[in-house]
Amino acid sequence: VQLQASGGGSAQIGGSLRLSCSASGFSWNHYAIAWFQEPPGKGREEVSCINSGDGSTRFADSVKGRWTISRDNAKSTVYLQMSSLKPEDTAVYYCATLPKCGYNLGYVRYWGQGTQVTVSS
Repeated sequence: VQLQASGGGSAQIGGSLRLSCSASGFSWNHYAIAWFQEPPGKGREEVSCINSGDGSTRFADSVKGRWTISRDNAKSTVYLQMSSLKPEDTAVYYCATLPKCGYNLGYVRYWGQGTQVTVSS
């Protein structure tokens, strides 16, 4: 079982990055995929989620309107398109499986390894 997060790096304020989360070794279509953000010295919080099946999505208020999430079931990959980046978006980002969007972090079964995003001027 593996969730592989990638695409992090450095970006300027107002810039964009795309994170990818690729899955293998389990029944991908049985899970929603969420992205969690862990800023330095803070806890891990969900920023976005996409359900399997209907592909419905949810976003934290802090990223709503700036970021999008999409899912390519043929490639077992979820993408988080991060635009209009702000310094406060600086964090390690983790992808994870949930039974459905709306379940909290305690219901995560599989975690990706995390990818660092740093936003600066």
